[in-house]
Amino acid sequence: MPVAESTANIWVAAGDGDLARVQTLVDAHGISPNAPDPHTYTPMHAAASYGHTAVLDFLLSRGGDVNVADADADTPLYTVEDIPTARWLLDHGATLDIRNAEGLSPIEHLSEDFPAVAAYLCTRLPQAPPDTAVASLPPTAPSQHAQERASAQLADGLVAAVADLAREAEAQGRDEPDEDALRRAVSAAVLASMRAGYAATALDDGRERDGDADEGAGAKRARTEP
Repeated sequence: MPVAESTANIWVAAGDGDLARVQTLVDAHGISPNAPDPHTYTPMHAAASYGHTAVLDFLLSRGGDVNVADADADTPLYTVEDIPTARWLLDHGATLDIRNAEGLSPIEHLSEDFPAVAAYLCTRLPQAPPDTAVASLPPTAPSQHAQERASAQLADGLVAAVADLAREAEAQGRDEPDEDALRRAVSAAVLASMRAGYAATALDDGRERDGDADEGAGAKRARTEP
């Protein structure tokens, strides 16, 4: 249940990085680090959004959940705008392999507005061998198996693209890659990974149909993930 509005606003304090006030509200007033405001936004979300890792450290010590979700199924990882905060969340148990209410992963959610953060998150994905893609895309959504393959391709593609842009920036005497070029690279990698996911689903479906044919006529076998 949301905390009463008459109570001093812990969400603003967390977003402002006011650690002393957050400590008072939690320890003296008993407000939970996971307490939702009327819009289901928690102090964990607020501190993560503005990059206040000291506040996150305290909230975590008082029971804060790095994977607490709001009404849109967005966890604090969906709100980050800088790499150090993303790193802090992942190092403290934030889940990267998730989807929100729109079906987006944190990488997909952040890829347009914060491509550097999305690129970093890709480097934290589990690595897997690449698979061969087929040209056509089926109308069905990718299976979990296919999504895992697509995530692996997204990580590989982004790591390579970011490395190329970093080398280009260094050759030109710049400290960081061009923001627009980085955003385009992230968008291209996300699209390629989606195509790979659909392609993997098509391959899985093809194997399933072959297996059904081998077994002869009858009820379709239940699919199992490898």
